[in-house]
Amino acid sequence: MKKIIPFIVVLIIIASCKSYNTNPVINNGNEYSLIQNDTVSISSDENDYEIIIIEPGFNSWLQSTARPEGYHSQEWLEARNAILVQAWNQRQLQPHTYDPNLYEVRIDYDTRTDYGYEVNYKLYNYFLYFQLTYNQRLSSFMPRI
Repeated sequence: MKKIIPFIVVLIIIASCKSYNTNPVINNGNEYSLIQNDTVSISSDENDYEIIIIEPGFNSWLQSTARPEGYHSQEWLEARNAILVQAWNQRQLQPHTYDPNLYEVRIDYDTRTDYGYEVNYKLYNYFLYFQLTYNQRLSSFMPRI
């Protein structure tokens, strides 16, 4: 069986102010439901930005392993995300040096924009999950929980 290629789509886009409320249901016999369960979509009424992460296992890792919301301040998360996004985008531009299957898309993250706590929290935790799962190191900071 071919190695599962991680597929991440991280979009921070101007979207409508509607909130998406999906309660995932795990059905181990249905592959489509597993894909649906591994999609994390964050949008809020307080801003017009949305982040979508599609990664096998991330949703369950976020709920079971990641530090709880509120553990880090928004300013701390923004500072780390700025470093991690820059490293990610540099690797995405070098497909001959870094695995292009890991760094498929560029992340459009503007440090001057206030994306809100939830977007920053889930983006930071995706970077942790990614580094721990695929044995990557995006910065000098050790990825740890």
